[in-house]
Amino acid sequence: MMSRRLPRFVVHEHEASHLHHDVRLEIGGALKSWAVPKGPSMNPADKRLAVRVDDHPLDYGGFEGIIPEGHYGAGAVVIWDEGTFTPLDDPEAGLARGRLAFRLSGRRLKGEFALVRMRRGGTGKEWLLIKKDDPFADPSWTLTTALTPAKRRSLRVKEPMCDAS
Repeated sequence: MMSRRLPRFVVHEHEASHLHHDVRLEIGGALKSWAVPKGPSMNPADKRLAVRVDDHPLDYGGFEGIIPEGHYGAGAVVIWDEGTFTPLDDPEAGLARGRLAFRLSGRRLKGEFALVRMRRGGTGKEWLLIKKDDPFADPSWTLTTALTPAKRRSLRVKEPMCDAS
């Protein structure tokens, strides 16, 4: 019997025009992506704005580097967290209806989360990223950076393998 690999997730810390985190979930052969201005949280009281952005190819999940000036998303990009992504229901249907429930198993992000599309105003691309109250929840959690001075020195300028970041 052949075992099926779990889909993956990656969170990029991205210092473009503004520092933000890009949450990317492997769904339907692509990385469905949301820009999260304040970054993800393990605190269930935090409801983080997550703006839906263009899908990325699966290979982009491993990208780290400095996107050169003149390219969309110019700036430093590092992997802040990565691991497996387990949908708790049909992810394609969840995207369509605006409510996606899932479990993450990463170094920093663990347990159940939800992405819920906001219904009022806006462009329809505004979602909320919410940590579920589970054994991994941490009300005292604070966001830490992966873009340390040592990490910045190790990054090289390279063009991403897609037009969007």
